[in-house]
Amino acid sequence: MSGPSDYQPTNPLIRWIERRLPIFGLVHSSFVAYPTPRNLNYWWTFGAILSLMLGLQILTGVILAMHYTPNADLAFRSVESIVRDVNYGWLLRNMHAAGASMFFLAVYIHMFRGLYYGSYKEPREVLWILGVIIYLLMMATGFMGYVLPWGQMSFWGATVITNLFSAIPYVGDSIVTLLWGGYSVGNPTLNRFFSLHYLLPFLIAGVVVLHVWALHVAGQNNPAGVEAKTEKDTVPFTPYATIKDMFGVSCFLIFYAWFIFYMPNYLGDADNYIPANPGVTPAHIVPEWYYLPFYAILRSIPNKLAGVTAMFSAIIVLAFLPWLDTAKTRSSKYRPLAKQFFWIFVVVCVLLGYLGAQPPEGIYVIAGRILTVCYFAYFLILLPLLSRIETPRPLPNSIADDVLAKSKGQSVPMVSTVIALALAGGLFVGSAQNARADEQETPPPQNWSFAGPFGKYDRGSLQRGLKIYKEVCSNCHALSYIAFRNLADPGGPGYSVAQTAAFASEYKIKDGPNDAGDMFDRPGRPADYFPSPFPNDQAARAANGGGLPPDLSLITKARSYERGFPRFIFDFFTQFQEQGPNYVSAILQGYEKKPAAATLPEGTFYNKYFPGHAIKMPQPLQDGQVTFDDGSPATLKQYAHDISTFLMWAAEPQMEARKRLGFVVFVFLILFTGLMYFTKKRVWADAH
Repeated sequence: MSGPSDYQPTNPLIRWIERRLPIFGLVHSSFVAYPTPRNLNYWWTFGAILSLMLGLQILTGVILAMHYTPNADLAFRSVESIVRDVNYGWLLRNMHAAGASMFFLAVYIHMFRGLYYGSYKEPREVLWILGVIIYLLMMATGFMGYVLPWGQMSFWGATVITNLFSAIPYVGDSIVTLLWGGYSVGNPTLNRFFSLHYLLPFLIAGVVVLHVWALHVAGQNNPAGVEAKTEKDTVPFTPYATIKDMFGVSCFLIFYAWFIFYMPNYLGDADNYIPANPGVTPAHIVPEWYYLPFYAILRSIPNKLAGVTAMFSAIIVLAFLPWLDTAKTRSSKYRPLAKQFFWIFVVVCVLLGYLGAQPPEGIYVIAGRILTVCYFAYFLILLPLLSRIETPRPLPNSIADDVLAKSKGQSVPMVSTVIALALAGGLFVGSAQNARADEQETPPPQNWSFAGPFGKYDRGSLQRGLKIYKEVCSNCHALSYIAFRNLADPGGPGYSVAQTAAFASEYKIKDGPNDAGDMFDRPGRPADYFPSPFPNDQAARAANGGGLPPDLSLITKARSYERGFPRFIFDFFTQFQEQGPNYVSAILQGYEKKPAAATLPEGTFYNKYFPGHAIKMPQPLQDGQVTFDDGSPATLKQYAHDISTFLMWAAEPQMEARKRLGFVVFVFLILFTGLMYFTKKRVWADAH
């Protein structure tokens, strides 16, 4: 990739291979002796981070595919089985799901760095275009992967996004039918998306190879935007860039691990823990956060074809950037006006992302249209105009001069501007979130033993919650993802194997057919799953006035509520993940006499925490309904706390193992990052 190599191996075996296939010389010239600009900052580390993330996504994806079942009736359960029954399946799933967000976060930073420092300018046009192609492939791969869990948001996201292709004249309906494999999103759609989701990462890897090849042919850009002229301007890739990248990667891995072990659901949607139901549309369909800016552009235009065109144009326009910005000076560091407008553009993108998550109504639509115009104006008007009218600051004569200027402590005047813009954007987002959060009374926070980085389930509370479920909740609600054997698992209610077998034997399990071809009832075994109270959904609806009682296995992950600003920021640092149990506990205690001004549909009850306040389920728990052998108070508050704790365990049976392993990983990563930092300081001491 970097031209002929002068690598001369001393080992006879390597020398023999090198004469026939000069692979070691290629690696040496590309990743050891390759001259790297001396003044690269840590924004360039994201190239290495992206390489690592691509490898992790492919590795975890291949393993997950071994256990996943691409069938509309089995996909949701297969994902839960991976998390619950496969050894470290929860780790693989968390790495892959959080890894998608980390991959896009890193690629957005990588792209914004390229925009700021002019990495798309001659002679790197092909390098930039290959990067845009990788981004398009990533978006397609991420979308198809989001469909595979086959939850509510997966199904309806697939329905909405694939329907967009119907706006294409003449061939749109045919494309949609091809994607669906029929006349609606269903099993053929899932199979197509699974196949493509498995294939595309390898295609991305191939384009990445071309991307790296183009990088090594054209050479790396740098913060000064001037080409290397002498050996003083560069350092060998190894050890200088290698050790710097390793330090940056280790810092990023700490951030990544925070989501894997402590905040696995922070970036997800609670509705995706509800199995896909074509008959029930979610109140608010939103894609993953990394698609939100383009989703906002799509919704800001009332015409369907125009909206789809604008959404795809917002990405395609990036490929034409080398010809839209014709300024001779590459780096915005030396272009005062370009620098100011760049940061305004960043804020526009962030605000578009926020608007993409809001309902398409009122001020949100108007703001979306204004910001859409700003987005396209930046590329089509501002950059061409600035290329002609802006007077840049003097460039350094060489990269070495730029390094010397840095060492003299020159300040960066944009830092205060960035902070001000970020605060303004944060306040805008926060005020709007508070407005939404105030529409519905939020559940009061509670103290949970399992909260925080060292939280554990209260064994007594789990056992009391199990008793409440058995005596009250199991009359209507299934717990179909929990097997009796799970009661003896580490981190669970703490039953012995004998106690678990005795508990299971109290249930009658439908089995068969026997030799005569008949179904029969037998006592439960530890390997059996908790039986459903109804033979099918139709029977459940008939017994509950037309309403279908939800399965409680995932209820604490399938229910959530808006926290508002600034609490959602604090939640990231405090590892708050207890919206679900807070919600369940509040619902159980939220039944009240109907206010005089309220109107409720017939057959519903007033609950101050339930959305809309009209709930079909009558109050299930009251004081004195269940007695506990350990002397705990037989009060509604205690019942709500215990059953919520038990249902949290039912949804996250591996939580304690996740947090224990997370602590070990964090200790290792922090020590490794410190080692990399001091190693980097020593390696770079002479270079500076």
